[in-house]
Amino acid sequence: MTKNLAIIGGSGLYDLPDLMQVEAHALTTPFGRPSDQVTTGLLEGVRLFFLPRHGRGHDLSPSEVNYRANIWALKQLGASQVLSISAVGSLNEALPPGHLVLCDQFIDRTFARATSFFEGSGVVAHVSLADPTDLALRQALAAAAASLGLPHQNGGTYLNMEGPHFSTRAESRLYRSWGLDVIGMTNATEAKLAREAELPYVTAAFVTDYDCWRESEEAVSAEGVLGQLKRNTESAQQLLRALLPRLPDPALSPASSALSSGLITRLDAVDDASKERLALLLAPYLAGHR
Repeated sequence: MTKNLAIIGGSGLYDLPDLMQVEAHALTTPFGRPSDQVTTGLLEGVRLFFLPRHGRGHDLSPSEVNYRANIWALKQLGASQVLSISAVGSLNEALPPGHLVLCDQFIDRTFARATSFFEGSGVVAHVSLADPTDLALRQALAAAAASLGLPHQNGGTYLNMEGPHFSTRAESRLYRSWGLDVIGMTNATEAKLAREAELPYVTAAFVTDYDCWRESEEAVSAEGVLGQLKRNTESAQQLLRALLPRLPDPALSPASSALSSGLITRLDAVDDASKERLALLLAPYLAGHR
């Protein structure tokens, strides 16, 4: 079976000259349209699914991204694991711009977005998020970064703010006092939904700035972030190539059966409309309940 991997990140990631069998997929989901078309292609024997998180023109703010539709669309197309490539601010002196952080924990401070597929469906699921990123996928990513000599930290905590505004200095200092590593606006939401979709998920967070706590430097700005982001794109492409031969088997991940212990509702009590709407997620558990 051909291995596959979904990549959520910037649109420049899939500008790979040797990407073969390239197709664009415009999808609809029970939760609306994803951020943009999903581009699929074959690279070194691995099927890839690319989705620009904020749209190709970066026209969606973090609060406007349809995270449920994004994760659903990737699973619908057949993705079995997810790599998030993201820009973050550093809350740690030892993590300068250009550094890669392979986050293993999140603190979610968002308040204006849906974080579950099951809301309003008559189905309750409490999936485990003790370890929100996949260990085997993260270790493979660390090995890929090491093979490239890419400065990286394997492990770290990501503060997910709502956005779209950057932090105040007081907020930035508060988050540093908590011992956090990086700050961003998207990945905790994706990780929660990927877990409900039983997709192993990993974050490759490229530092673009020192947020605004480091007063010896200019405060974070959109212009500065975009400049560093462009420089990080080449590193991200190299990282992706180095990861492909190291991809783990997603079937061995605890995430691949997250709903087996997370579903609380008796499925024989769920109405047919909800079963049909959520069939992509519930199909393995619906035997005998139709």
